[in-house]
Formats: sequence, C-alpha cells, structure tokens
Amino acid sequence: MESVESTLQRYRGALARVVSSYARSRADREDLAQEIRLGLVRAWPRFRGESSERAYVFRVAHKVALNYAHRRKRGRLEFSEPEEPTDPRPSPEAQLAGQQRARQLLIEVRELRDPYRQVAILALEGLEPREIAEVLGVTSNVASVRLHRAKAMLAERWKETEP
Repeated sequence: MESVESTLQRYRGALARVVSSYARSRADREDLAQEIRLGLVRAWPRFRGESSERAYVFRVAHKVALNYAHRRKRGRLEFSEPEEPTDPRPSPEAQLAGQQRARQLLIEVRELRDPYRQVAILALEGLEPREIAEVLGVTSNVASVRLHRAKAMLAERWKETEP
C-alpha cells in the first residue's frame, strides 16, 4: 500500500480546493488543511481498498471539513470571496476571465447547504455519482439526486449573477 504522504501529495490541489470551500480566512484554511492531513494520517491504516483511494481521501477530507465547519460556526457557515487562488499550481490556460468565473463559481458553491455543497465539490473534482456516493456514504441514487439539485441551484444563482 502506498504511503499516506505520497497520497497527500497526489491529491494536494484537490484537497486545497476542498479546504477553500469550507474555510474563509487564510488561517482557517491552514488549520483545516492540517486537520484534514491529520485525519488522513489517522484514517490511512483503516483503508482496505473497498473503495477507490480517491473516494476514501475525499470521504475523510469532507468529514473532517464538515466537523471543522460545524465546530467553527455551530452549523451556520459564512463564507466570503476567497482571498487568493487555492490551487498553488499555475495553469497555463488560466486567464483573467476564467479565473473570475471560477472564483464566482466557488462563491456560489460555498453558499449551498452542506449536502449540495459536498456533491458539487466532488463533481467539480471529477468524481462520478457512484464515487460521490462512496465518499458520502449514501446510495448512488441519493448522490445523483443531490447532484442534480445542486446543479439546478447553481444554474439559478448563476443566472442571477450574470449581467
């Protein structure tokens, strides 16, 4: 089995995006990133390969993030525009317009309620509904329904923000 450190490195960008979707300030993002890292280190010995490694990493990360957010805000999550891009790897095709749309999408995703925010984040990371279901511990049907509703909510919000 691969080490947790190499797994953390491989999912670094995706985990940074998960962190930024739950934590507003830089200090909170750093705290949450550390908690997710610790959660994965603790959970790694229990990984038995019953799901994909990616699903397991996201499952642990989202559980830790939800617990963190609920502890910090006691069930009421307040988010503002991110202070800086969360993925430190520069993208050659990233242009100002694309960055602004991505920032706006992140803001809109942050405003979704937890079940819909979770599926939206996981879908944006490229997980299929079956994998999302594994991560969240729900059926594929529940994951698909939540994803469909999240997309509808985001589409409605996106329409409201476009000129």
